[in-house]
Amino acid sequence: MSIGASIVFIAVGAILRFAIRLRSSIAGASVNWHVVGDILMAVGVVGLVISIVWMATLSRRDRVVAADPAREPRPIP
Repeated sequence: MSIGASIVFIAVGAILRFAIRLRSSIAGASVNWHVVGDILMAVGVVGLVISIVWMATLSRRDRVVAADPAREPRPIP
């Protein structure tokens, strides 16, 4: 999940949680949209944290090029 998708989940969840006052029944089961909003916000926050941690770990890897095995490898700028 990307950062953009996570932000969309958080936004849609916040709209369902705080802006919608609706109770509906789907196939005989009552749907509480506040709970659906809470779940979407939680999924968005978890996805955002995972995306940021993943991006941070990728940027810290050093790339090394070995032109000659006799010489020491040098980092790429």
